[in-house]
Amino acid sequence: MATELAQRLGGARRLVVVMVLGFASGLPLALTGGAMQAWLTVEGLDLVTLGFLALIGVPYTFKFLWAPLIDRFDIPLLGRRRGWIVLLLFALALALMGMSSMSPAQGIGMFAAVAVAVACLSATLDVVVDAYRTDLLQPNERGLGGSVTVLGYRLAMVLSGGISLIWAEQWGSWPQVYRTMAAILGVLGVIALVSMPRLPQRFAEVARTPAWHELRGFLGLVAGVALGAWLARCLLQMVGVDVDSGDRWIRLAVLLVQIAGAMTLGGLATRWLRFQTLDDSLRSYFSMRGAWAFLALVVLYKVGDAFALSLSTPFLIKGVGFSQTEVGLANKTVGLLMTIVGAIIGGFFLLRVKLSSAVLGFGVLQLVSNFGFYALAHLGAEAWGTLTVPAFNLFIVHLPEPTPMDSLLLFALSLDNFAGGMGTAAFVALLTGLCGTRFSATHYALLSAFASLGRVFVGPPAGVMADAWGWPAFFLVSVVVGIPGLVMAWWMREQVDATMRQRTPEQT
Repeated sequence: MATELAQRLGGARRLVVVMVLGFASGLPLALTGGAMQAWLTVEGLDLVTLGFLALIGVPYTFKFLWAPLIDRFDIPLLGRRRGWIVLLLFALALALMGMSSMSPAQGIGMFAAVAVAVACLSATLDVVVDAYRTDLLQPNERGLGGSVTVLGYRLAMVLSGGISLIWAEQWGSWPQVYRTMAAILGVLGVIALVSMPRLPQRFAEVARTPAWHELRGFLGLVAGVALGAWLARCLLQMVGVDVDSGDRWIRLAVLLVQIAGAMTLGGLATRWLRFQTLDDSLRSYFSMRGAWAFLALVVLYKVGDAFALSLSTPFLIKGVGFSQTEVGLANKTVGLLMTIVGAIIGGFFLLRVKLSSAVLGFGVLQLVSNFGFYALAHLGAEAWGTLTVPAFNLFIVHLPEPTPMDSLLLFALSLDNFAGGMGTAAFVALLTGLCGTRFSATHYALLSAFASLGRVFVGPPAGVMADAWGWPAFFLVSVVVGIPGLVMAWWMREQVDATMRQRTPEQT
């Protein structure tokens, strides 16, 4: 009896810690995404520029390239994974303080550079948190662990991407909002330091390649990426392309060529200089049966949702004409409630149905939710009138007095948050099951990085399409591009269910 009680208490503690870390991991995302878009929209930046600034999120896509350093090195005394989490939370707090001291209107280049640094730190935090959760949870806890992770992550995004808009309008100061978020991350760093359980000893027993070999491989990778982008730009100039053209389509083409050059030369550099941990971890993943098919599923599953959300904040504020307070209040109240409901229902289903059924069913709902934004783009504000949301207080979220809100806005945001909460819970459970223990940081980073391809790289074409074709066509395209992911989820039903089995050390 005592042993069973201790196991249950240990499991409850693990889930609480996972939810708090999910919150910490999710908080910075909107601060280089939706919240930053709102700040820059108020500052008067044009839609095409906002679309290109979505590339600030590139570190989320390429985080698997430096994830091997997390697998290879630990912070002394604090334990595997734990030290990195604490260090990164404090570093993020300092970086956000730096952003709060800058004016984007007076120096967008420097502001974007600091935002990229925040994104790098945030992406690295995601790597460590995902690896820690993968190592910490038992196989039977993965479904519920994915659900509470999504709950924490979404709560953080509502705070940084919803409530922050209300604060910005009430305080009249985006810098003050960013200073507040920096303080919250500092507090979370202290909480992580004192509350995170240490991982079992077996997770500390990792291969120790010489440190210089790892650093040499990583520095070679960085140099290859920079050189590849520069050479691609020079090549375009040699063939007569105006790389500084103001034409939006030429700007997009130049950007894509530079990305291709950076990836090509960066990949060759890692092969020449032997980035051993990266090579070993990727080899261990791709030795798994169906590895390439899973990678395709990961890329395609969230791309429709990512496409629709890539410019959602400028759409609601500039495209439809809602105020920052209206958008923030809708996200803070009904949006947050639907996030909680979606996460709870998603966790309930994950305990009772096959993972493949959840992935497919939640994916369909995720895609259908894009029609809410299409209706808003097509019909406009007040098309469905207003709805008075009664006052309520549920501790986590409350509305102090009855408030009229646009009915269609509430519908679109509610559907998106509900579907997103469910779909991401199933997705996290799938990714966790695909990771080996020895290289859990790199494996999860690789998979989640590919999952973020849509969110990051649809930004530039999304801005161009929305500007050229209009918002209704933009959201219809978001539905179309999401269909291949559902086809992959249906085709891989048996392989998806197989990921829920316990993996042995030999399989990692």
